[in-house]
Amino acid sequence: MRSLLCWMFGLPAWSAVSFTSPGGGEVWAAGSIHVVAWTASGAAGAAVLSYAAGDGWERIAEVPASAGRFRWTVPARLHRRARLRLEAPGQTPAVSGTFAMVGSQEVAGYRWTQVTANAAFAPRDGAGALSFQNQLWLIGGWNPRDQRHFPLICSNDVWSSTDGAAWVERKPNTFRDASFDPRRDWEGRHTAGYAVHRGRMWIVGGDANQQHYQDDVWSSADGVNWTLVNARVPWAPRALHYTVVHQDQIWVIGGQTMPAFAGGPEKFYRDIWRSADGVRWEQVPPREPYWSARGMIGGSAVFRGRIWILGGGTYDTPQTPARHFYSDVWSSADGRRWRRHTAEAPWHPRQYHEVAVFDGRLWVLEGYHAQGGNRNDVWYSADGVNWYEVPGTPWKPRHAASVFVHGGALWMVAGNNMESDVWRLDARAAALAP
Repeated sequence: MRSLLCWMFGLPAWSAVSFTSPGGGEVWAAGSIHVVAWTASGAAGAAVLSYAAGDGWERIAEVPASAGRFRWTVPARLHRRARLRLEAPGQTPAVSGTFAMVGSQEVAGYRWTQVTANAAFAPRDGAGALSFQNQLWLIGGWNPRDQRHFPLICSNDVWSSTDGAAWVERKPNTFRDASFDPRRDWEGRHTAGYAVHRGRMWIVGGDANQQHYQDDVWSSADGVNWTLVNARVPWAPRALHYTVVHQDQIWVIGGQTMPAFAGGPEKFYRDIWRSADGVRWEQVPPREPYWSARGMIGGSAVFRGRIWILGGGTYDTPQTPARHFYSDVWSSADGRRWRRHTAEAPWHPRQYHEVAVFDGRLWVLEGYHAQGGNRNDVWYSADGVNWYEVPGTPWKPRHAASVFVHGGALWMVAGNNMESDVWRLDARAAALAP
């Protein structure tokens, strides 16, 4: 009787098992993958997970009651008040809140094409990736195994290409020895902030590989001549920050210090800064609840007038030796009020991945996790909630790649695979053409 009343009136069940996702009110699209999550205090053995989209329950799978989660591909059933049920041995069946099952948002036909396996630039990871003046621009990078091209671990060379196949060195690497003058040119770096803003390319901050923080801002109108805009930003010291352009301003979000590389106290940042000119910076105070301290998100995702944070993590420090990896999704229109779209996306938690906005969708590509190492999976979403994986990625697993949105295509270039390969994924119209 109690289970029937729960189903009819949405009352909580007397059970040690309860759903945390879906919690009620979600809109899940057919074919998308979602993490169904539950708590199970004292429950053991095999449980049966089912869903109802109309009359009766349909079995999904048998799962360990103690597992607490299951990745479910939503079936092609339309219903405004669907529910999930978990039947664990010795427990009153747990019933989720209601959620809507709607039509698919999946895109058929995305296809990767290798443009070149050996571009002219030396292999690297963490290089800036910008689309500017109808060209692809590759900026700096890191490769400690290549002393010829990276004598100080990182470089400050700049390359450009109109087609991804032929690359031209626009600025040679001048960051080669102790004679380098950081007042005249930017120090070699990787995983910095990179942006196109007001007709110029920008490098915002840097890393800690030179045993100090690169807390400067540079800009260029041609990729050859660079101007020091700010020698020390007010949000210093930090590295691994997330950088986007939104509302005609450059935003710096999160990041951390790197005591093992550059000394100083440990800090994991959960703050937000913005600037229209790279000189004057304003701190934007976010309101709770919002994302936990993190960084290591490459690329940029500004979508539907909102800044999006997709996963990320923290790097290990002497005081905090365990890294953290996230797969939650947040967005904000103003940097102050944040909305959590999902606590756990179906893609594996990761850091040093790339995010982008392409073909009217959010994208998450590659990355790293302590369990399994580098990745080569590719995911997209039209709303940050319903995620689909592009099958059969042909390029090697990697992290800290250079991802461009340029010329109607999404580009995957180089990365921690340490090859100078270039790949492109065409938008739907091109991908579906014969």
